Amino acid sequence: MRTLIKNSNLISMSENREKYEENIDILIEDKKIIKIEKGINEKADKTIDATGKIIMPGFINTHAHISMSIFRETVDGYKTQDWLKEKIWPMEDQLQEEDIYWATLLSCIEMIKTGTTTVNDMYFMTDQIIEAALKTGIRLQTTRTLMGYEEKDEQRLVELEELIEKYQQDTISFNVGIHGLYTSNEPYVKKCIQFAKEQNLPVHMHFCENAQEREDIKREYCVKSPIEVINRDFSETHNILAHSVKLDNKDIQELAHTNSYISHCPISNLKLGCGVANIKEMLENDVCVSLGTDGQGSGSNLDMFETMKFTALLQKGWNEEPEIMPAYEVLKMATINGANALGLEKEIGSIEEGKSADVIMVNLNETLTQPINNVFAEIVYNAKGTNVVMTMVNGKVLMQDKKIDGMEEEEVAHKCNEIIKRIEK
Repeated sequence: MRTLIKNSNLISMSENREKYEENIDILIEDKKIIKIEKGINEKADKTIDATGKIIMPGFINTHAHISMSIFRETVDGYKTQDWLKEKIWPMEDQLQEEDIYWATLLSCIEMIKTGTTTVNDMYFMTDQIIEAALKTGIRLQTTRTLMGYEEKDEQRLVELEELIEKYQQDTISFNVGIHGLYTSNEPYVKKCIQFAKEQNLPVHMHFCENAQEREDIKREYCVKSPIEVINRDFSETHNILAHSVKLDNKDIQELAHTNSYISHCPISNLKLGCGVANIKEMLENDVCVSLGTDGQGSGSNLDMFETMKFTALLQKGWNEEPEIMPAYEVLKMATINGANALGLEKEIGSIEEGKSADVIMVNLNETLTQPINNVFAEIVYNAKGTNVVMTMVNGKVLMQDKKIDGMEEEEVAHKCNEIIKRIEK
């Protein structure tokens, strides 16, 4: 199957090309990009006219809980721990496998419609999450969430190994998802780390999301700073650290010497009252920062355009330095930095020959995004998920002209409404 994208305005995010190029054609064979240049005249089974549109890599959401779509806007008016104890945990206890499937399906539709092509997820009933991703075509990195204090909790590692053996599809990858240092003791965490090294997998973990978590880690692990645990126990693993809000400058400087990647979730951090991560300091210390939405329960939605805008504005305002966080750098966080964080940089994150065809088409020919004085800033500050008109993953068009073929969106939404009505009782 050959697909030819014609006459695009290309933002490839590749270090080997200009940042912005006009009238570029892209030839895709099966799952891979095989040619990028002007005036490609080769035969194709499918031609997509991108005249006047932006073609760019799909967004990579490096921290989410996509089955939590059904918990959208349940947190308003609650403190974090009260929300979890009074709302979320009681409802999660009632969730069935079919519920997880439908809730995940709703999130996959949302991601396709807003330009996210890859998501790093952490939740439970992982089989159902994977099946929903396979049905919709979304690229998924996932795990079996790991937490524990006792020997019986090691069964979760067995379950993760079984998932890895079961799903060998090229759009499904895995990491070792330790829920957090504060929800496991050190012996259990060390067993998870050993498993990650044996399987050559990244570690994905909530880290220093709020002040209470920081204090819990210090007490549980007998350290002056949680960074000491990363230096001591995670020195030989590839680490995806979600949130990392409560890190001081010294912490960040030490973090830079580890193989750690940050998933910055600004909207969730604000909504839960956690604070603002010091992204400026991280970037100045060459820490790779990617972007995440968290689950919709705390992050509201999975629209990475919103996440980019909040990321840039918060750092400019918090630091009182309007010149920092140039828009192109924020786009890198949402694309190639995300690929680096997940260990998938050779496969996705930029539009280059030999990489998988995970691309989106963005229409900026609307009142809100005209005139275009700076195309990168236009995407970061003014574009929204609704500007995405085509989404492709692994060479397969999942949405074209804002339509997802073969997906009954109303049915999925109805199912999710029925689930929340049942478990709220």
